Amino acid sequence: MTKKRIQAVLKQVVCIFLCLIVLAPFYMVLINSFKDKAESARMSLALPTKWMFSNYLEVIEKGNLVQGFTNSVTYAGISTFIGVITCAMAAFVICRNRTKINNFLYYFFICGLFFPVNYVTLVRVLTFFHLNNTRTGIIITFTSAMVPFCVFTIRNFVLSLPVELDEAAVIDGAGPLNLFFKIIIPMLKPTLVTCFILQFMGVWSDFMTPLYLSSKSSMFPMTMAVYQFSGKNKSYWNYIFADIILTCIPVIIVYLLGQKYIVGGMTSGAVKE
Repeated sequence: MTKKRIQAVLKQVVCIFLCLIVLAPFYMVLINSFKDKAESARMSLALPTKWMFSNYLEVIEKGNLVQGFTNSVTYAGISTFIGVITCAMAAFVICRNRTKINNFLYYFFICGLFFPVNYVTLVRVLTFFHLNNTRTGIIITFTSAMVPFCVFTIRNFVLSLPVELDEAAVIDGAGPLNLFFKIIIPMLKPTLVTCFILQFMGVWSDFMTPLYLSSKSSMFPMTMAVYQFSGKNKSYWNYIFADIILTCIPVIIVYLLGQKYIVGGMTSGAVKE
């Protein structure tokens, strides 16, 4: 019994240590965002001698964060919504209609999980279609990037759904769209929410794609707005930290709202063919 208690205590200590490693940098950024210029430059973990809540107002006004926030919501919201729905439709067809072409398409999609993005080729393709340096091009790029993961995850969940449900719906007169949106989509809710949250956070945090595909400041998302703002205010660490916190808040909120679906959505699709 004593040995088990020691093992439990050691596991708990390791978990606490790992949590501190993750939380310490965020705590440092949060605390220093409320300090003045001189005090924040020391980057200490001590509480500020004077709480400077005005730092956030300064950042919002000078950092063009309202426009960056709007762009980030547009890119992340539209691309994630379109990507998740279309991937769910593709995964359902691939699962239910197992032809050689569909099997080939599935493994073709899966290849996207292993190959990095070639931004030079991507820019040339978008330029050819006159989509480079446009919001539409950025949204299409983000949407296509999430296809491999979403198709793989959703397909594994669809495999666990009995085909008899489809047959019963068809017998009752349901067409393909009614079958998918009224019967299948409600059962895919845990996986769809999981994919939406993970992909939304990925698009929101993406820095490289907007860097290569946008040259106008009016198109910059919040990650690029932080980069641009930090370049102009290198010595004002209190402003930079406040900018970082404002960028992280929407992602944290989205994660907290949907965290209960993530574990269930990821494990519910763990079936074997």
